[in-house]
Amino acid sequence: MSIDIKTAHIEPQRLTFDHLEARIGKGKAATRYQEAVHDFQMTTNFHYRPTWEPEMELFDVRRTAIRLEDFDALTDPRQYYYGPYTIQRARQQDHADSNFALIEKRNLFDALDPVWAARLRRLVVPLRHVEWGANTNNTYLSGYGYGAPFTSAALMQAMDRLGIAQYLTRLALALNGQRPEILDEGKALWLDDPLWQPLRRLVEDSMVQKDWFELHLLQNLLLDSQLVPFAYVQLDEAMAAHGGLAYTLATEFMREWFGEASRWVDATVKTAASASAENTALLNQWVAQWWPRVAEAVAPLLAAAFEDRAEAVAAAQRGALNLRLGKLGLAGVA
Repeated sequence: MSIDIKTAHIEPQRLTFDHLEARIGKGKAATRYQEAVHDFQMTTNFHYRPTWEPEMELFDVRRTAIRLEDFDALTDPRQYYYGPYTIQRARQQDHADSNFALIEKRNLFDALDPVWAARLRRLVVPLRHVEWGANTNNTYLSGYGYGAPFTSAALMQAMDRLGIAQYLTRLALALNGQRPEILDEGKALWLDDPLWQPLRRLVEDSMVQKDWFELHLLQNLLLDSQLVPFAYVQLDEAMAAHGGLAYTLATEFMREWFGEASRWVDATVKTAASASAENTALLNQWVAQWWPRVAEAVAPLLAAAFEDRAEAVAAAQRGALNLRLGKLGLAGVA
């Protein structure tokens, strides 16, 4: 006896939702990312205006001077929504936990040259407070930005910055034999050390910027482009010859994250710049306005870390930023 198995293919009558068909075309299947982020921005039927800002709606395109026909164009090339984002970060968390377990089990920070251990205490531990500022700023972007593709990615960025602050806390405790007073020392440096005051002033000033896209440019493009490579690339390379393996392991996530997050930042800024000449001019104006403050804030850290090499490191980071800005259709910095 033979059994003849037959299959039938049934064409679905609908491939996606009507609002997505209006975006991508009828008869096309939407990605999970498109289904998760597009057209979730509230636009009508608000119950009240914000009492703290009654001239605005709760969600209002006028909260930024950037003008776009469709703010949903500010998409994330990583195509992150809740599922893939949390899966990716969980994998990275497992890897980071393994790194810290190795550092603590083998006491790897004991191999670090005392001079460089002192530099880590002064130049890295206070960065916990910078990350808190970055978390606050990106939370603001999520709350006051416009368009779910942008605001959802901004909230993920905020959570990433909180995670980095926690990794820096673990790094500090491992460096200090799990004694928590190093965290108080880092806070004292952040509040009182003249080295940190230009950056502290910039972080505090950034936290009162109302235009959310201007804040996005300042925090996620200009400041991060200088501070993150300094702390987790340049500093890491300088410590390689001084027993710095523990620092390399403790900051691995930060290096991976920066390359990934930069894709989202660059995509959103490029989309805004390419939308109109007015947007491009405004973005260039913001870059010119904030760049001197960013350079001033980072310069003391470079000098303390690299001494006579500080100017060369600063020039290299400025060159990398100019290359990046050029690809985004913006003018460079001097």
